[in-house]
Amino acid sequence: MGRLDNKVSIITGAATGIGEAAANVFAAEGARVILADVDEKQVNKTAENIRKEGGNAEAYHLDVSSEEGVKAFARHLEESYGTIDVLFNNAGVDEQGGKVHEYPVELFDKIIAVDLRGTFLVSKYLIPLMLENGGSIINNGSMSGHAADLDRSGYNAAKGGIINFTKAMAIDYARHGIRVNSVSPGTIETPLIDILVGGKEDDMGEKFRAANKWITPMGRLGRPTEMATVALFLASDDSSYVTGEDIKADGGIMAYTWPGKMLIEQDEWKKGTE
Repeated sequence: MGRLDNKVSIITGAATGIGEAAANVFAAEGARVILADVDEKQVNKTAENIRKEGGNAEAYHLDVSSEEGVKAFARHLEESYGTIDVLFNNAGVDEQGGKVHEYPVELFDKIIAVDLRGTFLVSKYLIPLMLENGGSIINNGSMSGHAADLDRSGYNAAKGGIINFTKAMAIDYARHGIRVNSVSPGTIETPLIDILVGGKEDDMGEKFRAANKWITPMGRLGRPTEMATVALFLASDDSSYVTGEDIKADGGIMAYTWPGKMLIEQDEWKKGTE
């Protein structure tokens, strides 16, 4: 406990899912957490829940794709806190769009605007608040930034960009005392999964979860808190000599080339899923 004592920590996309889990974990470790999200009602609720547990949390309504909105957020942080110590660029959207020649331009633009451009904008305007004392930036990548998914080229492009953008930021700011890393989650049980494919009780949602358990060597979906603790490691001094890295937290999916023997011996392989 106390790995982030009094550190001013910003988390975008903090209303639900991985961002919410990170906010809870960071607050439990002593951070002063600012939760930013486009869902004003839910982010206020999440911050209030943290305060009820004795944590230090502030909610802020933010659309990370809006440059003016991010500028205003940076001004608020400077006026309220002076400097910041940790930034977790977690905000993101995802949606299946079809093959590239069918892919809606407006959907591609939306995903790039929130996931990739949002990471850029928040970093650009908040880094000046870190330059004096240093700090840690964590960007939320994805296993989809390392390999491709059917019908989701916009998301693949955005997340691939984030992972390499992380490396660019790392070398830009290493001698300013700012470490920049990313975490690449696999399939995590979050509200976004419900939006994309349906809930656990829906037929498609059930099939999706069963398929992901089958292809994941650990035999289950990840939990938001498991991503939050990776972010905590990167935010804390435990990772003081780590920068420019991407940590895959995907239950082992990216560790194999193709599911050859898993396909041949399906019944035996499936026994290991939760």
